[in-house]
Amino acid sequence: MSSTASVKFDERYFQVATSKSLTEHLVIKARTRIYEDFVACCRPGADSTILDVGVTDVITDGANPIERHYPHPRQITAAGLAAGEGVAETYGLARYVQIEANARLPFEDKAFDIVTSNAVIEHVGSRAAQRAFVEELARVGRQVFISAPNRYFPVEHHTAIPLLHFWRPTFVMACTALGKTEWLSDDYLTLTSMKDLKVTRPAARFGYTGLGLGPFSSNLFMHFTP
Repeated sequence: MSSTASVKFDERYFQVATSKSLTEHLVIKARTRIYEDFVACCRPGADSTILDVGVTDVITDGANPIERHYPHPRQITAAGLAAGEGVAETYGLARYVQIEANARLPFEDKAFDIVTSNAVIEHVGSRAAQRAFVEELARVGRQVFISAPNRYFPVEHHTAIPLLHFWRPTFVMACTALGKTEWLSDDYLTLTSMKDLKVTRPAARFGYTGLGLGPFSSNLFMHFTP
């Protein structure tokens, strides 16, 4: 996979939150809150080893919140689908590892103190694929923290379509009318609610995060110790 192809692959997830836009400002605010909840739940120490699954090589102010904020970046191993050229150097990480979609992670069982993933679970495919993703993160980590866009936030994160994504038929009509039908494929997006997230690991701790609007908050999180 070439670096050019990798950038194009990841950029599809940043079509709405363009640089210096109001949307990017809101994304930064939401992801800062997600980072704060990550720290509050996991309580990482200076020597905690962290794996972040789903890191992008599109470097913007709104991307990769763990790498951007964590004060001990040399403890972080980043993993993503893109080639990741320059990611480790940009953030001062331990390393970047390219992974394959829906495949076993190239790490030993319980290799990391903490495994985290932001805005990835909605892109792995079906509900069964989401459950498998959570279990794979649990295999390699002693703690797991996952965050995801909330389906019931008033504006759909990837398409900027307001309200119509609450119901599948209206979301289909809106995406069709706007030429955004790629987002109707499970390979691109499986809209995920709190109920959907809870199915993946019922015993986990769950909460709302990001832009705070109660059950309509911008993001969801789950945290558990396998």
